[in-house]
Amino acid sequence: MKVLIACEYSGRVRDAFIAKGHDAISCDLLPTDSPGPHYQGDVFDIVDDGFDLMIAHPPCTRLTNSGVRWLHKPPKGKTLEQMWDDLEEGANFYKKLRDVNIEKKAIENPIMHKYARERIKIGFRQVVQPWWFGEEAFKATGLELIGLPELTPTNKLDPPDKGTDEYKKWSSIHRASPGPDRWKIRSTTYQGIADAFAAQWG
Repeated sequence: MKVLIACEYSGRVRDAFIAKGHDAISCDLLPTDSPGPHYQGDVFDIVDDGFDLMIAHPPCTRLTNSGVRWLHKPPKGKTLEQMWDDLEEGANFYKKLRDVNIEKKAIENPIMHKYARERIKIGFRQVVQPWWFGEEAFKATGLELIGLPELTPTNKLDPPDKGTDEYKKWSSIHRASPGPDRWKIRSTTYQGIADAFAAQWG
């Protein structure tokens, strides 16, 4: 199977498919963090290259519900007009990815605020957790599925009780300290989920 992993710099999902014998390539504006087949540039340069499956991770900064406040009171150094322009750009990029001529597609997405939902009109969506796939972590991951079945948990763990130290440890991705690499830490796909993509959709 020929597989495109769009908007991925880590190579983690790409490498999971390669490990299963598939012809997979990642694509991002950034260079890959892991040596392997990678196109650094605009994903729309290569989407028509005969792919059977695309898993896409479009930027969600302006789509996610946690950032809706910036549409009413912009962060320092930004204007409201810039925030709304960024929203339109993010929504249009998401829709353009969804519309590419690839039969099977999974598009990662956050819990969206109402303005993003109005613009994107998201289709069938599954929400998975890393702990369904053997990862001791909380991170709700939305996937709009087109031509693909829902993922089935492979190694479902028992999550710890709220308020415990273990619960805090599993929530580390949400508690990451501000810094230049915080966005990378929060956006990287967990290995268990990447392996499930390759095993169940490959």
